[in-house]
Amino acid sequence: MAGPLIGILGTAKGEQTLLLQRALLARGAEVQVIHPKKLTCRLPEGGAAGVTATGETVRLRDLRALVIRYLPGGSLEQVTYRLNVLHRLEQDGLLVMNGVDTLERTVDKYYTTSLLAAEGLPVPRTLVSESYDEAMRAVHEWGSVVIKPVFGSQGQGIVRVDDPDTAHRVLRALEMGHYLYYVQEYLPHEGVDYRLFVIGGRMSGAMRRRSSNWRTNIACGGQAEPFQPPDSFCRLALDASALLGADYLGVDILSSDGKPYVLEANGIPGWLGLQTVVKYDIADELAAFILEKASR
Repeated sequence: MAGPLIGILGTAKGEQTLLLQRALLARGAEVQVIHPKKLTCRLPEGGAAGVTATGETVRLRDLRALVIRYLPGGSLEQVTYRLNVLHRLEQDGLLVMNGVDTLERTVDKYYTTSLLAAEGLPVPRTLVSESYDEAMRAVHEWGSVVIKPVFGSQGQGIVRVDDPDTAHRVLRALEMGHYLYYVQEYLPHEGVDYRLFVIGGRMSGAMRRRSSNWRTNIACGGQAEPFQPPDSFCRLALDASALLGADYLGVDILSSDGKPYVLEANGIPGWLGLQTVVKYDIADELAAFILEKASR
């Protein structure tokens, strides 16, 4: 008897997509990898009945679940279309993991940080604006700041600025590209932060990321180290996961002057760095959770 058909929205060459595919197959599932740019809808058929993947034999209405591993950038039309397709699939009863609401809450750093702050979770002082004057006011007030892209991951595009002259050049360059200003107070630390991984509302694992640079992301040269998180860190990660409605979530925490802060929450988290410092198979744990939830 064939196992449940699980779709993975991603690229066939994505390393974590391949690991998850292998883990699902080992647990008896059938797996179809679907590239997000191949989603095609035929109307007046609605919902899952009208959605196919160009060049693939799979019909999305035949899936038991669709796991999101990659959502590329693009024009406003492209991004909105992909998210709305996922909305329609959910409305038609397909299990999407993470769900579209969670993806929308975590893809935009402003939205993520504002939701966490509203519930009292500690976050760095942050300013988000289209106003150059407001951004410069934050630079003068906080002294050392970090300027981030609202959409982005792996530490790419992040700039630390310690003086108004440099801030002026960075902000004016962003203005020319019609970007938002996302400015956070720089929190002093010793080149260390922490990634906690939550699956199904429980702690899966954690790592310490250490770097000689102020950016500790693995993609920016940070090194993964084993880490047993204290209860205070675990509570923050679990609270963030519950607040964002996540099936699985990567939560970045930084400790400054003895106080933990939630820096980011990733709704399509990677785990390659974490896998190097834990003994269990993360992809298999995630596969087990996916199949358990899909069977409900």
